[in-house]
This record gives sequence, structure tokens and C-alpha cells, in this order.
Amino acid sequence: MSALGALIGLLLSILLIVRKVSPVYSLMIGALVGGLAGGFSLVETVGHMVTGTQEIVPAIVRILAAGVLSGVLVTTGAASSISHTIIRKLGERHVYLALALSTMLLTGIGVFIDVAVITVAPIALSIGRRLSIPKLKLLLVMVGGGKCGNIMSPNPNTIIAAENFDAPLWSVMTVNVLPALVGLLVTVYVVSRLVPSNGELVGAGGAEPEEKDLPPFWASITAPVVTIVLLSLRPLCGVVIDPMIALPAGGVAGIVAMRKWRDLGPGIRYGLDKMSVVAVLLVGTGTIAGIIKASSIKDVVIDLLAHWDVNGVLIAPLAGTLMSAATASTTAGATIASSSFAQTILAAGVSAVWGAAMVNSGATVLDHLPHGSFFHATGGSVEMKMKERLRLIPYETLIGFVLAAGTVVGCLVAGA
Repeated sequence: MSALGALIGLLLSILLIVRKVSPVYSLMIGALVGGLAGGFSLVETVGHMVTGTQEIVPAIVRILAAGVLSGVLVTTGAASSISHTIIRKLGERHVYLALALSTMLLTGIGVFIDVAVITVAPIALSIGRRLSIPKLKLLLVMVGGGKCGNIMSPNPNTIIAAENFDAPLWSVMTVNVLPALVGLLVTVYVVSRLVPSNGELVGAGGAEPEEKDLPPFWASITAPVVTIVLLSLRPLCGVVIDPMIALPAGGVAGIVAMRKWRDLGPGIRYGLDKMSVVAVLLVGTGTIAGIIKASSIKDVVIDLLAHWDVNGVLIAPLAGTLMSAATASTTAGATIASSSFAQTILAAGVSAVWGAAMVNSGATVLDHLPHGSFFHATGGSVEMKMKERLRLIPYETLIGFVLAAGTVVGCLVAGA
């Protein structure tokens, strides 16, 4: 009964989100209804909702700290400098690779995926206007690159998956590097060979972004490099630097390298604004995750997989995929999947690092559905019509599936 109730609550949350109700309140309402429908008393339901929220508080604190790095990269122009440099070096001949790689690296170093796409979009539109490339191809190559970066980044989805599995963030990031690179190549292939060229072209007008006011590349890359070095000290030297320290420290190091002292305050405010939205969303996500975790839905899923003779390893990416479809969000999907199924996945013999990595990559498979903000934010970055934006969903799903499959293969090869 509790499994059915949790499913009812989840479906109600999806329905409310699709009907444009606040995602946070949609998830809380779904959690409340799901708990009551599942046979819990009102007191028990509220208790499970609170417990689910309490369990993700440590991850929320680290996510808020990550706002310093993300905000500094965006407000100082470092993110734009990095993308400009990559596109200039690779040239128009490799325009798809350049755009995908730019978005992948921006997302991979801690910029939100939608912000990364919005950052690269003006450059992509300028190139598309000059080379008559349709918006369909331009947006897909940026979204695909962003998905590749998202599975190996210190972004909220990775942080919270690592937290719920009690795995080192650096290790969860690094095991997904190879799947991300494979996904990058697949993205370029899909855009160049499979996506039709009959989409809407970039209209006239608009100026090509200027590089003269941007910081130099070496200074722009300092923030993510320092962050990565600090996070890597744990596996390399046994020195534990928590992400709550490493991420802001990287942002401050970037400010010092770029000598943009005045941008530190605006950068922190920008990052906090962005991360606060995610933090509040996670509160709502935590409530329904608490109901799902307290229900018997895990047993139902395991029983179904047993009848299908599915390897226990597949529980992780399947959980990430299903929850990302339900919430249309990588972060919310990774949160619910990792908090609800972590113990089940670990009991199946999967290591904490690979469990978190597979949930994280699985959460990219269907995070682009229309009832989420990512769908609309990315479409708006290139002024794409709704009908055109919907055409991209099968291709985005294919890229996400390749990423999830790549992580599964990596886990099986590693024997973890």
C-alpha cells in the first residue's frame, strides 16, 4: 500500500508541476498526499517528510558554498573567456566540437548547465548566422556538451549523489570523465549526422561577443584548477578538503588571479541567488524522497528487476532515469534516486563511488522534459519556438542514454 501511495504522490507532483504550480510546493503536496494514500498517519507522513529534508541538509550547505565558484566564473567573464578561447582555437571547421566542448568544460568546472548554455549561446548564434546552421543543431550540441560536463562536475547533482552514497566527490567526478568524453563524441556525431538541417535559421541582427574586456584564459581557468587540485588531495595524498571549503577557495583564487576584487561581492551574490533556488527545490525534493524511502517502493522495484533478471548494477541508472523523468531535473532526480535507493544499490554489491556516478549519469537521460525549467531556459537562450524545442527531446534522450550506459560499462569493467 505504501508503494502505491508513494507512486500516487510522485504522479501528483508531476501533474502539479506540469500545471505550472511551484515545483517546491508541488513536491511537498505530492509527498503529503503520497504518505496519506500509502497508509501512513498524518503525524507519520510529516515525520517522514521532515526526515527526508534533514538528510539532505549537509548537501544543501555544500551546494550553497559552491555558489562562490559558480558566481565568480560567470560574473568575472571567466566562463565567457574559456568558451571564446576554445571556439577560437578549434575554428569554424570543428564548430560542433568547439561548441560542445565549451559547454562541457563550463559545466564540468562548476557552472550550472543552463547558465553554461546561456553563456555559450551568443557565440553559437553568431556562428550559426555566419555559417547558416539551424538553431536545432546549435542548441543540441550545447545541451549535449552540457550533459557530458554535468556528470563529472562539482555541481549540485554530483554533490548530493556523492553525499547520499557517502562517497568522495572527487572520485565520483573522475570515474565519469571517460563516459563524458564518449558522450561528447556521440553528441558531435548526432548533431552532424542525425539531426535534420531543415530547422529554423538564426535571424539577422545581433553582434558577435567581444573578447577585449574578458580576463585572459590562464587567469580564467585558475578557479576550477585550484578547486580540482584541492578535491584531488583526498585520493592522492589522504588530505581531506571538504567541498564546502574547496569550492569557495577556488572561487577566491580565481578572483586573485584575475585581479577582479570588486567582482567578488557580485559573484557571491549571483552564485547565492542561483544556488538558493536549488536549495529551496531540494527542500521540496527531500520531502517526497522521505516518503519514497519510507515506503516499500524499493522492494517493488527490486522484485520487478528480479523477475526481469536484471543485474543489480542497473538499479542505479534506472533510478536516476525514472526520477529525472518525474522531476525533469538532474538535481532533483539525483536527489530522490540517491536518497531512496542508495542502501539498496550498495546492498547489491555496487561500490559507493560507482553507485553515485551511475545515479548521476542516469539523471541526465530525461532531465530535459517540458515540465522542467531546463527545457524552457535552454530554448529561450536561442529564441527557439516550442515546436522546434520539442523536436530535440529524442536526441537529448539518446545522448543521456549513452552517458548512463558509459558509466554502467565503466562499473562492470572495473568490477565495482
